[in-house]
Amino acid sequence: MGIKYYKPTTAGRRNASVSDFAELTDKNKKPEKSLVTTMKKRAGRNNQGFITVRSRGGGSRRMYRMVDFKRVDFDGIAGTVTHIEYDPNRSARIALVQFENGKKSYILAPEGLAAGAIVGSGPTAEPKLGNCLPLSKIPTGMSIHNIEIVPGSGGKLCRSAGCAATLTAREGAWAQITLPSGEVRRFSSACRATIGVLGNSDHMNIRIGKAGRARHMGIRPHVRGVAMNPHDHPMGGGEGRTSGGRHPCSRTGVLAKGGKTRKPRKPSNGMIVKRRRSVRYGQLKV
Repeated sequence: MGIKYYKPTTAGRRNASVSDFAELTDKNKKPEKSLVTTMKKRAGRNNQGFITVRSRGGGSRRMYRMVDFKRVDFDGIAGTVTHIEYDPNRSARIALVQFENGKKSYILAPEGLAAGAIVGSGPTAEPKLGNCLPLSKIPTGMSIHNIEIVPGSGGKLCRSAGCAATLTAREGAWAQITLPSGEVRRFSSACRATIGVLGNSDHMNIRIGKAGRARHMGIRPHVRGVAMNPHDHPMGGGEGRTSGGRHPCSRTGVLAKGGKTRKPRKPSNGMIVKRRRSVRYGQLKV
């Protein structure tokens, strides 16, 4: 697992870098046919056809790998990791697991998990790398990922490359977890999580390098607000080039810096023990 750099034969090559995919078991292996499905492109549009996310569209075709985030169907059944594979739909790697009953499944691959490893799930599983257990069965101080918010809903938190949280305390029916953002939150002890830190931690250091590579990823050009006309953006227009003339905002006038984005009466607010650290105007505030 690392980053690969090419000889600077062009400007794009000079500024680009790619993953070396060293952790993959077989770079030429195709995904498991029974665990993939087609994925329709939406180009940033919702179910009504309106664009809700700008600068999206095109890109290479992808097949969706059905990753098991719940891991309840194979409780008490040991599985063997056969391959570590690439998934174009997420930054982390995935592992193909062959279970004793003959069935196969994809799971998120933590760092250090390799082909031949034995993984399991359920309350009786050991708290070791790649195993999925309820928080009540995980020793405090361990790094975990793929954390459920509601018991039985499947993992929702810490699913990207290099991500992990820490189980810091447990009391009665509640467990206390420190998330990567610094936020300390309470979870039900019945919620499940997987042991380990997700792999491909160097993903954050990869440089795209050129516009064409971004287009392959489905990212279209993004136009700055100050370069637009006044009827297209609040920061547009003016005689000559301007640096804004007002506080940065979105096309609808929502302030982009310093404003609170969390709903004040969100039901899960009561689960937050300590707020995450936020950076405002160059100063670190808690």
